[in-house]
Amino acid sequence: MFSKFITAVFFLLTFTSFCFADEDHNFKGKHFIASYTGCDVAALTEVDSLISAMKEAVEKSGATILDSSSFVFPGNGLTMVFLLSESHASIHTYPEYGACFIDLFTCGDICTYEGFHESLSSYLKPAQVNQKVLIRNEEIGENF
Repeated sequence: MFSKFITAVFFLLTFTSFCFADEDHNFKGKHFIASYTGCDVAALTEVDSLISAMKEAVEKSGATILDSSSFVFPGNGLTMVFLLSESHASIHTYPEYGACFIDLFTCGDICTYEGFHESLSSYLKPAQVNQKVLIRNEEIGENF
């Protein structure tokens, strides 16, 4: 009987510690989204160089790359996603329009989108950038 009591107390303490262990956990992330237009078309169509530039940009954000997947369309349009320890990064290019969409979502406060954006915009040389940063947690807010 005493051993059942000890087992029950142990279970109760273990269960409640899991429930409350993450009280200090900061459930939030930053989601950088951007449209680049008027890009250097050669930079958009040189797929191997663009993949390298994207990888470098992700690394400059401070994120950890776990894996990647890409697809090259006729005309060298590229869709690429990096799976990150912190979440994901992606690029979708439209070389025929000199444009692309990019995004970087990272959980927590360690990674920064600024290095990602600076690195990619330095490579692609967009004439116009339309960007937004969303702060994601229980609610989604904007940050400019």
